[in-house]
Amino acid sequence: MLKPSPVAPTVDFDRNGVQHGFLRLPYSRDDSAWGSVMIPVCVVRNGNGPTALLTGANHGDEYEGPLALYELARTLDPDAVSGTVIIVPAMNYPAFRAGTRTSPIDRGNMNRSFPGRPDGTVTEKIADYFQRELLPRADLVFDFHSGGRTLDFLPYCAAHILPDKAQEAKAFAAVEAFAAPYSMKMLEIDAVGMYDTAAEDMGKVFVTTELGGGGTARAETVRIARRGIANVLRHAGIVEGATAKSETRWLDMPSDDCFIFAEDDGLFETMVDLGEDVREGMIIARIHPIGRTGLAPQEIRAKMSGILVARHFPGLIKAGDCMSVLAQ
Repeated sequence: MLKPSPVAPTVDFDRNGVQHGFLRLPYSRDDSAWGSVMIPVCVVRNGNGPTALLTGANHGDEYEGPLALYELARTLDPDAVSGTVIIVPAMNYPAFRAGTRTSPIDRGNMNRSFPGRPDGTVTEKIADYFQRELLPRADLVFDFHSGGRTLDFLPYCAAHILPDKAQEAKAFAAVEAFAAPYSMKMLEIDAVGMYDTAAEDMGKVFVTTELGGGGTARAETVRIARRGIANVLRHAGIVEGATAKSETRWLDMPSDDCFIFAEDDGLFETMVDLGEDVREGMIIARIHPIGRTGLAPQEIRAKMSGILVARHFPGLIKAGDCMSVLAQ
């Protein structure tokens, strides 16, 4: 028999009105024997209707989502809502507080920890609570991402190609409503353990973003996040009002040729900027040896034609790091 979750919400998800509280997870540690991880949560409910579950900082060094969602939690008028909006601005709260991709407590990557375990690590316990308590409540799941400290992306909203074409169509309709500068039909390198996969396997409409990176947020990308999530809630009929239309350019990731990984350590030099056109065989990056002078850089060539949608961000790169991502 599966153990109950140790996470205790201080809000009532079925009560009308606005509530600001916590998902409290007991965590005994050196500086607090009976301590807790207190994950901020907001619930805005007004009668019956669809439920949206909105999350940011699934990875703790990605900031557009928290900036959009903390403000939404502060400003969303319950009288404009038909249904329920559950807002968790910093899903992996320990990682968010540390400014790291993974949790400083257990090195857990939240987006590789599903379905989680009620008796596992801190990260697995949080994932388990979302898997068993929050995802089943949701009709629409929106999870904000950006590149964190190691990647930088064109600002796009995305959903996955799915076997269930009706579910896929609903997800891409929400992507279009978000109205980011770019909209992506996305391919994952590895979907095992992802929040995305957990939601989609339950039949939920799942939408995500990549809105920049470099371990910070830009004014432009935060504006895209705030306007976009308002659009999606209106599109879903959860918040009243019309969506703010703007042009989006659809992109596709047709195969693994989209991804290019470093095979050597060195100094990374991108030869193409984000959004620029790329031809198959074109040199798009170079890796310069740093152990001694006089050595030629390794030239990295595109395996397909398209545009550059993501690039490695720090100046130094290690073998195995993703250096470039292309889309058509």
